[in-house]
Amino acid sequence: MVKAGILGGGQLGRMLLQAAINYPVETFVMENDPECPAAHLCHHFIEGDIKNFDDVYKFGKSVDVLTIEIENVNEEALLKLEEEGLRIYPRPRTLQLIKNKILQKNFYKEKGIPTSEFIVTQNAGDIKQNITFPAVHKLATGGYDGKGVIIIKDITEVNKAFNLPAVLEKKVDIKNELAVMIAVNDKKETAIFPVVDMVFDPLLNLLNHQICPADLPEKIIWKAEAIALKVVKDLDSPGIFAVELFVDHDGNVLVNETAPRVHNSGHHTIEASYSSQFDMLWRIMLNYPLGNTENIMKAAIVNLIGEPGHEGEALYEGLDEILSMDNVFVHIYGKKVTKPGRKMGHITVLSNEKQELIHKANQIKHILFVKSINA
Repeated sequence: MVKAGILGGGQLGRMLLQAAINYPVETFVMENDPECPAAHLCHHFIEGDIKNFDDVYKFGKSVDVLTIEIENVNEEALLKLEEEGLRIYPRPRTLQLIKNKILQKNFYKEKGIPTSEFIVTQNAGDIKQNITFPAVHKLATGGYDGKGVIIIKDITEVNKAFNLPAVLEKKVDIKNELAVMIAVNDKKETAIFPVVDMVFDPLLNLLNHQICPADLPEKIIWKAEAIALKVVKDLDSPGIFAVELFVDHDGNVLVNETAPRVHNSGHHTIEASYSSQFDMLWRIMLNYPLGNTENIMKAAIVNLIGEPGHEGEALYEGLDEILSMDNVFVHIYGKKVTKPGRKMGHITVLSNEKQELIHKANQIKHILFVKSINA
C-alpha cells in the first residue's frame, strides 16, 4: 500500500481523494482546518501549516509520494524532501517557477512561447514606463481565483496598481479563453485532454461556465494543443498541468498562465472522460499507465459561487429542481460557510448536443443559488 500525501485540504483535495478509492493507496492530508472539505475523506488527517517548513518537511517524511492541491506551499521543504528521495508531483523547482507570475512570464518569453506583452513592476511607480493601455496588473505571488488581478484602463488609474512585485500585461482583445489539461508521467509520456472553452464572469473574474470540447476551428484547436504541449514539455516535470490560453480576434493563441495541478477547468472529466484529471494524477503518482482522455460525451460546467450579500451557513436554493434534471451531476464541496464569490461547488451537464448544454447551463444559473441561512 503506497502512502500518498496531499498538501492542502480544499475541494481539489476532496475530489482527488474521491478518485483514490480505485487504487491501493493510503491517503494523508495536511491542512490547518480540521473541517476542510478533504478532512473526512482521507485515511489520515494531519493538522498543520502547508506554508511552514517544519510542518511540510515532517509531513513529507511520513509518505512515499506527495502532491499539492494549491501552489501556496513551502517549496523549500519540498526541495529538501526531493533531495532526500521523495517523489513529488510536480517537481518543487517547477512549482517555484509557476507560483511566481514574474518567473512564469519570463519563462514563456525565454522559451519562445507566445504570451501577451508585459513588463515587470516592483511597485506602482514602475507603471509609468512605456506600455500600451489598457493593461492587467497581476501580483507576482499570492493571487488566485481572480484575486490579485486588476485592470488598469489608462495612466490615470495607476493609483489602483499593486505596490508590490507584479506583472503588468497588455490587455488582450479576447475572443475565446481556452484551457488544456495535460498529464505527464515519469517516462515523459503525455496525454492531452480535449480543449475546453471557458466563459468568465466579468465582475468576479471567475469561471462562469465552460464547454468541452471547444467548438472552434481545427486550426485554433491544434495551435492551442501544440502551445500547451510545449509549455508542459519545457517545464520538464511529471504531474498534471492546466494551461490557460487566450484567442484574440486575429486568431493568435497566447498563453495566459499555467497551473501545476488538477484544475477547475478539468472538473467535467469526472463524468465526461474515461479517465478524469483526478484519476490521471493517481496513475502518474502510482506509476500506472496513463489513462484514456477521450470524452464519453460533450460536457458543460457551471460553478456554484456564493451570492453577493450572503455570508454564513450555506443554503443551496433550487437544489431539488437541479437534481431532477437528466444528465446533470451536482458536486457540493462541503464548505459549511458561504461568502460572496466563494467557490462552493460545481454542476456538470452531459449531452452530445451543444445547444442543450448551453440551455441547461443557463437554466442552472437561474435556478440554483448559494445563499446563507441567516441572510
